[in-house]
Amino acid sequence: MGFLKNQFSSVIEWNENGAGVLFYKFQNQEIKKGSRLIIRPGQDAIFLYNGRVEGIFEEDGDYDIESDIIPFLTTLKSFKFGFSTPLRAEVLFINTKELLVKWGTKNAINLPAPGLPGGMPIRAFGAFNCRVAAHDVLIEKLAGIRQTYTVGDVKERIIASLDQLLMSWISKEGRDMFNLQADARNIAKGIESELDADMRTLGIAISGFTIESFSYPEEIRKMQEKAAAQSMVGDMNKYTQMAAADSIGKGGSGTGMAADMVGLQMGMAIGQQMVNQMNMGGANAAGQGQQMGQPAAQGGQGPKFCPNCGTPTTGSKFCGNCGNQLL
Repeated sequence: MGFLKNQFSSVIEWNENGAGVLFYKFQNQEIKKGSRLIIRPGQDAIFLYNGRVEGIFEEDGDYDIESDIIPFLTTLKSFKFGFSTPLRAEVLFINTKELLVKWGTKNAINLPAPGLPGGMPIRAFGAFNCRVAAHDVLIEKLAGIRQTYTVGDVKERIIASLDQLLMSWISKEGRDMFNLQADARNIAKGIESELDADMRTLGIAISGFTIESFSYPEEIRKMQEKAAAQSMVGDMNKYTQMAAADSIGKGGSGTGMAADMVGLQMGMAIGQQMVNQMNMGGANAAGQGQQMGQPAAQGGQGPKFCPNCGTPTTGSKFCGNCGNQLL
């Protein structure tokens, strides 16, 4: 990774060139007189001598190893640099920042579901947060045999057990297999607690775990969309009535789709009422004429208004609006 320029470099530092690295161990290098240690923000430096922790340095800064570091090392306080006596020690750089990692199931998980003998295959996607929690455990379990440890290593370990954890937590308390997203938070919290307990055995904490989405097979999604559409159609009349009542209660000031639907229905109702009133007026006039001894239609003339749509007839045989025969 190119963390040091050469074997006898006078500067010991970690540039974090590799993204998502939790620790890097600088080992088997000679630290000579005049060497300096640079600790950047978000880093700790641990000095190891013969596999034993000699000192942990958590404050970022630029340190002279001879004057600022060695006096604080447990068994090397009296170490004196000489012309041919370099210090052979390991420096373990720890990334103290919390890192975010995206995850996704490798294969579909077959969950037991009513009516599906082979189970319902789903996939899940989300993210988790991890950080170094215990230096001593990390050194004992990992740093002794690893040069680096990355979030990719953490992800690989988590993915290996994630399928079983998802099946276990989804199956609890009879959750609705077709609406898992509604309970994603509770499922994620349960999985987080188990993953955290497992990773802390390596000195790493899982400080957050989320499930962003569940992915169902295409056939299941189409069934859900169809059911939702049917439900929407069934509730349309009820919704329109509620929207109309709400608009009237606000003095007809409804906005958006609800107001448009209310206005359309009210307009149709008023138009129908006007037609009915005109038809009733024509019928009443005809009745009065008959009572006065006059024929209902003289000289072959039809009604003044079309009995079908209410349009004035102007003496025509057919309605100019709807084509209804008047004579």
